[in-house]
Amino acid sequence: MYNHRLYNLNLMRKFLFWLLALVITVSVLVYQRMTGPTYPIQGKVNLDNTEISYQLERSHVNTQDYEIKIPAPEPDIQGTLHYRIFRSENEWTQQELTREKGFLVGSLPKQPEAGKLEYQVILKSQNQSVSLSGDTPVVIRFKGPVPAPVVILHILTIFGAFLLSTRAGLEALVPGSNPKTMGLWAAVFLFVGGMIFGPIMQKFSFGAFWTGFPVGKDLTDTKTLVALVFWVTALWVSRKKSQKTTRRWIFAASCVMLAVFLIPHSLLGSEFDYSQLKNIENPMVQSLDSRITAVPVLLTSHRTI
Repeated sequence: MYNHRLYNLNLMRKFLFWLLALVITVSVLVYQRMTGPTYPIQGKVNLDNTEISYQLERSHVNTQDYEIKIPAPEPDIQGTLHYRIFRSENEWTQQELTREKGFLVGSLPKQPEAGKLEYQVILKSQNQSVSLSGDTPVVIRFKGPVPAPVVILHILTIFGAFLLSTRAGLEALVPGSNPKTMGLWAAVFLFVGGMIFGPIMQKFSFGAFWTGFPVGKDLTDTKTLVALVFWVTALWVSRKKSQKTTRRWIFAASCVMLAVFLIPHSLLGSEFDYSQLKNIENPMVQSLDSRITAVPVLLTSHRTI
């Protein structure tokens, strides 16, 4: 009777730990999706008692120009789009938004992989004028298209690694438990997601497999490497150590993994170095093929999903 009750308690504990690990993983997934410099800017403004909703993208695939559409049902509302190359002293290019079926429409020219533009959308009526992003321009980064299977496998393996890492960390809190096997699977998933599918995604998006430490300053590459090194170290050290020491190392590796995932996504992202382009008077309005032929150079590179 006692053994049966103990079995049920262990079963319940495992279920609750998996549930908690899943909740933490989903929460971190949402956090990663909604933070960082690539998440769209959304909001509402009031212009002459007319409420206008908007969404301004900060990441776009460079197979086509980025079309901006602002709902503006009132015919007296007009708008202008101002943009230029990010981190440049160029004059702002100004484009009048055109009216199409209740929307004000404009477009930003597509850029090379990791090319960035900064832009502002200003709406005006007879009595009022407002910038949708306030005083700070929106920065949009262009990227190459990534095959859907690569994106899906990268996401599944990376967040599978985080789920297993979190579950192993919770298990390590239980005296007498052995979270080593779960930690090993976390490290395997992290290696596959971060060191195989991650660089493949980055190659498609920005033309480089790896630009983190020690060859560059890419934060995502570097923090993934840190987490993997910590997991490998924890597993190696725990080979011949006591169960208590093993649990401590596994828990520490799990905490490092959590810290890595709490860093907002796409910080220190990729940036195309326009100064390296030659024989192009205005690279922002030239064809994409011409700019790619002109030997693009990345200041820093970072994959996005």
